[in-house]
Amino acid sequence: MGEHQNVERLRKGFAAFDSGDIPAVLELFSPDIVWNVPGDNPIAGTYKGHDEVMGFFGKLMEETGGSFKIEIEDILANDRHGVAIVRQRAERNGKRIDMSVVQVFSVNEDGKVTEFSGYPEDTAAVDDFYK
Repeated sequence: MGEHQNVERLRKGFAAFDSGDIPAVLELFSPDIVWNVPGDNPIAGTYKGHDEVMGFFGKLMEETGGSFKIEIEDILANDRHGVAIVRQRAERNGKRIDMSVVQVFSVNEDGKVTEFSGYPEDTAAVDDFYK
C-alpha cells in the first residue's frame, strides 16, 4: 500500500520549497489559505492568501540570508489533515537555530492546503533568534 495522496502532496510541496519553486508551492495552497506562525517576533503572525504567504516566505529568507532549511523527519496524512515533523535550521546575525517543529496542515476536498500552523519545540528560542 502506497502513501496517502496528501503525504505525497506535502512531500512535493517541501521539495518545491527546498528548490525555491514558490509558484509550485502555491499551487498546492487554496487561494484563501491561512498561514499561522506563532511567537512574538518580526515573522510571527497570521498570513492570509497567496500574496501574504509569499510575502512571509520572502521575509523568512531575507531575515535568514537564505539559510533557512527544512528537513522532513516524518509526514502523516489523511483526507482532511497532514502533519509534518520537520527539523528547521537557519542562521541569522551570528545566531543559529536547529530544532524540531510540528507542522499541521488542513486540506480541503480538492487536496489544497487551507490552513497551516507551526509548533516549534521552543517558541522562546525562535523569538530570540528573530529579534
